[in-house]
Amino acid sequence: MSGNAGETRQFRINDGENSAEQIIQLVYQALKAKGHDPIIQIVGYIISGDPTYITSYNNARSLIKRLERDEILEEFVRFYVENHDD
Repeated sequence: MSGNAGETRQFRINDGENSAEQIIQLVYQALKAKGHDPIIQIVGYIISGDPTYITSYNNARSLIKRLERDEILEEFVRFYVENHDD
């Protein structure tokens, strides 16, 4: 054992499933295809947790439910910061 027993480690398992980024893109495209405003719908889902904000078209609702809402927010913040880092 190493001396790092009290430290918190974080890891992610890549089990072949879609990444958060991929899921968000797929959900965005499904909402757009059905004529919804994807931003408004995804924000509604994040705030409320109500999956009916997300269409079931192309399995989008099932996909988004694979993610925790904080994972979705984390992905949005990461994207924003990486693309606005001056």
